[in-house]
Amino acid sequence: MRGTYLDRFLDPWSEFERMSRLLSRVASNPGKEFPPVNVWVNGDNAVITTEIPGVESDAIDISVSGNTVMLRGSRPAGDIKEGESCHRHELRHGNFSKTIELPFNIDTDKVQAVYKKGILNISLQRIETEKPKKIEIKSK
Repeated sequence: MRGTYLDRFLDPWSEFERMSRLLSRVASNPGKEFPPVNVWVNGDNAVITTEIPGVESDAIDISVSGNTVMLRGSRPAGDIKEGESCHRHELRHGNFSKTIELPFNIDTDKVQAVYKKGILNISLQRIETEKPKKIEIKSK
């Protein structure tokens, strides 16, 4: 019967390894950073997608500067009614912010953001002055 308290006492190295695995799972848990985002880059365009359920669109602030997108907002806590107590609390609430850096500077005039059913999609384009320019060769 592996995993009993007696086994843990008799084999401290096994217990140490078990605790190390547990701590590494906790340390690498991406759920700690909110909101989680996906970023796709395709040449001169990028799309950032994030899920922020329970947040109204007017509670989300998006700002762009250079190659950086800053996402800020607030998600309200659920109401606990009189006589109720929280049995389990896993959903995050409160203020959040996330900074996302892209591999190119962003054309701020062409940023589009759509928020539907708790999913935010931000479309971004590379600024024109950074796009490679084809040079025409003249022959004489």
